[in-house]
Amino acid sequence: MRIREARALLDDGHFSGAYYLAGYSLECALKACIAKGIQRYDFPDKNKINESYVHDPLKLVKTANLESVLNTATAADQQLATRWALVKNWSEQSRYKTYSQADATAMIEALTNVRHGVLRWIRQHW
Repeated sequence: MRIREARALLDDGHFSGAYYLAGYSLECALKACIAKGIQRYDFPDKNKINESYVHDPLKLVKTANLESVLNTATAADQQLATRWALVKNWSEQSRYKTYSQADATAMIEALTNVRHGVLRWIRQHW
């Protein structure tokens, strides 16, 4: 849903909002992976829960236990590696910055590319 909203903002010329919201879709996808790892009726580990309350893609990948899988995937797929390098630096602080059309377009493309997009890779692991 957030990536669709990011595209709508991009199409309407709201580039900074598009960039921020696209990055937020990355955070949501990684948190979905973390949530998927918690079984119904389980009492989740407090540290893991606390580590989930961050807005840092690198920390969320680690909390989701995807760090080694991501390293293997980016080593095997240079295009995914390039896209991950672009999106991994997103933070909630992005909402206070100004981004160009090129920035927003690159963020959305890095996340949604059909063959090498970061969201596609994440979906394979949740």
